[in-house]
Amino acid sequence: MTGGLARDLAEILGPEAVLEGEAARPYQRDSTEMQGLAGRADAVALPSEVEQVRRLVAWCYERGVGIVPRGGGTGFAGGAVPVEGGVVLSLERLDRVLRFDPELWRMQVEAGVRTGRVHRLARESGLLFPPDPGAAEQSTIGGNVACNAGGPHSFKYGVTAHWVTGLEAVVAGGELIRVGGPLRKDVAGLDLRSLLIGSEGTLGVIVRIWLRLTPAPEALIPVVAAYPGVEAGVAGLGRVYGYGLVPAALEYFDPGAVAATRAAFPGGLPEATGFLVVAEADGTRQAAEALAAELAEALGEGALEVRRLGQPGEIRELWRWRSGVSFAVSAQLGGKMSEDVAVPVDRLGEAIAMVGEVGREHGLRTCSWGHAGDGNLHATFMIDASSPEQVARATAAASSLFARTLALGGTVSGEHGLGWVKREQFDRQFGPAEAALQRSIKALFDPRGLFNPGKKLPPAG
Repeated sequence: MTGGLARDLAEILGPEAVLEGEAARPYQRDSTEMQGLAGRADAVALPSEVEQVRRLVAWCYERGVGIVPRGGGTGFAGGAVPVEGGVVLSLERLDRVLRFDPELWRMQVEAGVRTGRVHRLARESGLLFPPDPGAAEQSTIGGNVACNAGGPHSFKYGVTAHWVTGLEAVVAGGELIRVGGPLRKDVAGLDLRSLLIGSEGTLGVIVRIWLRLTPAPEALIPVVAAYPGVEAGVAGLGRVYGYGLVPAALEYFDPGAVAATRAAFPGGLPEATGFLVVAEADGTRQAAEALAAELAEALGEGALEVRRLGQPGEIRELWRWRSGVSFAVSAQLGGKMSEDVAVPVDRLGEAIAMVGEVGREHGLRTCSWGHAGDGNLHATFMIDASSPEQVARATAAASSLFARTLALGGTVSGEHGLGWVKREQFDRQFGPAEAALQRSIKALFDPRGLFNPGKKLPPAG
């Protein structure tokens, strides 16, 4: 960090809002640290007011200093890592709930409010904020919006974008813009809201968000189906679609994921289990019971066991187990490289098999799990993260995985974004015309290329 830059920022924000030395180090990494990714910030700034963000962006834009927005630092794509230097602009102190109107099913929050806090506030008023990406107590709403995060319940309820009716963002030159708001419908202009959602901080800094809520369902009934192998499990998933059922969640776990986590599964699993499906019915008590019965029928053919959970404690234990899958997989060899690819749902079985094939070609243990209803796989290579050789092999395997995913008609990212780690995949997935249009949008919002430089949309060529 340069002393002059830190002094200038301290004049804008106050000395307590500028970090130096060891205090700044955690802000130069995110959840990609296991892959060896770390950056170097020229400064770390923690504004506590939107006006401070506006002044900071104006100062950086005038002087050509890169701006790296940061939420909770839980991203898996290196989006918050200052790989090319610049100012890390952490939004953690913008943590106020500005409005909560439970009778109107809406809330306005600042970008640094934690996801778990929104969940609790909604639940205490009989409401639901459905997006539930991992690390709810660390991730922030601003980060979720910037990456358009998903989660297990996106099958029925959609990703974060479905629950954002408006936002405010600081764009080039320090201008504060407002798009949308508490309105539930607005088609008066071009949809700038949707452009900013999922832009990963490359178009501006999101500072305030209007969220839409919905009444919480009366009942939740998970249905767990254990299968001897992938083929039977994928066939069961196909029947859920074929029967026209819409569970709140529809998750899968392949043989490697089952092996890594079975010891902790609540109530145990049949010994021969090689594939697992977790669905969840919700709604009124009567509707949830009826849907759970239909899910059990659809998933029952070829299953070793189908189990319905009804007690609140059982349900909490199940989702606690689900939240721990990533950690259990990491513990197998001490690390992992996990990519959130997605394919059309009718190609899910091929994609699951493909993950194993890529792993064998590169001499790596693999597993996958994820949001079966959305065709979204967390394709994972298990590694010793302290071994540069294994990290290199996993990086090469990921490149092969991306190419084969695209050949299946899929996408290189279903919910984690491209960030820095996947930036080279941008021109693999998008043709010249589509890529040029996206880069032109970036240039309009950010003519000097200072917002999260190098991330998501790499320079042409």
